[in-house]
Amino acid sequence: MKTAKKEVQKILEKIPNSSTFEDIQYHIYVREKIERGLKDVREGRVMSQKEVKKKLSKWL
Repeated sequence: MKTAKKEVQKILEKIPNSSTFEDIQYHIYVREKIERGLKDVREGRVMSQKEVKKKLSKWL
């Protein structure tokens, strides 16, 4: 399993040296959200497009 620290180090190696703290935070945030989404898929916490449309139709 990859550690968070190693993943952040990879991000830092890939982004330009001119990156701001805000840029770095954004890249880490996006990476975290992607990892959460992949975990949800692995654990079966997903909805079909049909289910989403049905749920949204109640709100719209």
